[in-house]
Amino acid sequence: MALHVVAARTDPALFQLPWSRPLAEWDDWYVVPLPLGLSRHVVRVVQVNRQFLAVKETEEAIALREYNLLRELQRMDQPCVKPRGVVTGRTDLDGNPLPAALLTEHLHYSLPYRTVFQHGLRPEQVHGLVDALVVLLVRLHLAGFFWGDVSLSNALFRRSAGGFTAFLVDAETGELRDKVSDAMREHDVTVGCENIFAELMDLQASGDTDVEVDAMGVVAHLGEQYHSLWEELTAAEEFGTDEWSRVEQRIARLNDLGFDVDELDVQAESDRVRIQPKVVEAGHHRRELHDLTGIRAENKQARALLNDLAAFTAHFGYEDEDRAVVARRWLSTVYTPIVSLVPDELRGRIASPQLFAEVMEHRWAMSEEAGHEVDIYDAAQDYVENVLPKRPPDSTSDLA
Repeated sequence: MALHVVAARTDPALFQLPWSRPLAEWDDWYVVPLPLGLSRHVVRVVQVNRQFLAVKETEEAIALREYNLLRELQRMDQPCVKPRGVVTGRTDLDGNPLPAALLTEHLHYSLPYRTVFQHGLRPEQVHGLVDALVVLLVRLHLAGFFWGDVSLSNALFRRSAGGFTAFLVDAETGELRDKVSDAMREHDVTVGCENIFAELMDLQASGDTDVEVDAMGVVAHLGEQYHSLWEELTAAEEFGTDEWSRVEQRIARLNDLGFDVDELDVQAESDRVRIQPKVVEAGHHRRELHDLTGIRAENKQARALLNDLAAFTAHFGYEDEDRAVVARRWLSTVYTPIVSLVPDELRGRIASPQLFAEVMEHRWAMSEEAGHEVDIYDAAQDYVENVLPKRPPDSTSDLA
């Protein structure tokens, strides 16, 4: 059988990879030594032109199914790795068949959970890592995706303004449906708790982290956070016809969580009204920041930047001016000068929105120590000179 590539766009450089050899035998000429999560399959990262691609060997039917699932999730704007193609028809030099290969883009500035633990994770941030996975799981369930194998290993994590954002990296066991039933949701939560408990125990037993983790406490937190967030996003609420402000409060709470409400189901009976969100979409702060400034950021990063924009507006008395005009002024006089302080040799270590968010935290710490407000440009210069060079990189290329 001839080698065949299924992809929306095929890069001719893909055909130069040694497809006639098992993936486990690919040498350093082709493989980029980037950190990878645990997998039941052989996985390698390769560089094709300027892109890093994760290559996973598996059965042809499974590879094609996962490729199509990831494409559909991408179309729905769900947080997952981008599928690039499937290679089939592989044989070795003797003509013996080799497994198919699924190709996905290696997500820039993302890390497997074990690497996050090994590079500067503080004990108080462990729950934040799990919270990111909870948000991912809720988003997928709202979109009609049953994961089937929830775990830290099947996700990648980006730092996001003191927290994390999680992305689906393995959809092999997943299913897309019109709606995920309550039983299927609970199955995902139960499997997630079991898998994550085992992963945390294995992590500590391996000695790969110095962080003390209460594995039972973490999985209990996962279950509580999942049910709390799901209830907030989907539950119906009943109130009197003279309490319409509660609708605004409900929407404000969802916005604070980073979700937009595109539609409400409102049912009125006599003097009582029942509301329930019908369409809830993640990324409220991310979209708002992008609309105002053109900056693409994770939702927590975007919220931090929007808070600084609000402080900038209040400090200079720009409340009565057009918000888009003020945002452009903030962008040119605050954000761009600060992110431009990073020297070229350190630029790939951290995404610009994350840098700005960490500079804001650094400024707060410096101000606390000094007993007065430190100028943001002085704080940024100090961060770039004294903190960033010692900070574990988020960019996988800097970890190679």
